[in-house]
Amino acid sequence: MQPENQWNSEDSRTTLLREEGESMKRKIRSVWAGFVEFALRDNVLEVAVGLIIATAFTGVVNSLVTDVILPPISLLPFMSRNLEEKFLVLRKGPHYLKPHGYNTRQQAVDDGAVVLTYGVFIDQFVNFIGIGLVLYTIANVYGYFSRDSIIRHTVKCTYCRKEISSKAKRCPMCTSWLDGREDVETSALPLSRPGQA
Repeated sequence: MQPENQWNSEDSRTTLLREEGESMKRKIRSVWAGFVEFALRDNVLEVAVGLIIATAFTGVVNSLVTDVILPPISLLPFMSRNLEEKFLVLRKGPHYLKPHGYNTRQQAVDDGAVVLTYGVFIDQFVNFIGIGLVLYTIANVYGYFSRDSIIRHTVKCTYCRKEISSKAKRCPMCTSWLDGREDVETSALPLSRPGQA
């Protein structure tokens, strides 16, 4: 026979373990519900879809610039190779051949030469300009068809000099009215006229 206080001790341990288990389940459910609420919000999904489309769009524009626009540029008389292979040797490597030099950037780098790869910079710059022009065109087409431009035109507030929307009637920074109300006398007392005491 077991003593009565040992039974009470085992019951209290079982009860304590059950309460701890229930508390842990509630915490896990709460964390899961918070995660689901965060991850499946409308704006999070919109941002995710937007990023995926932007990544695909960037790939298309990069291909347009690199594979379609730059090859004809490399055919110009002053270009002797692809634009991204244009480089200038600043310090020669140990295996530099005087009459020919290096044929590619990779040859120069493998030989330990210090090279200025200005062709890659021009390639990236043309890429940037191409992406910017395409995005600007898309924004204008969207604005034309939707009557709501995504390009926000701004002006400087005449009072606080912060950039604000050109459609604003009141500055959100300094709360000044932009229609001239701030320049009008707002005293409750009547204005004194010249000649009146």
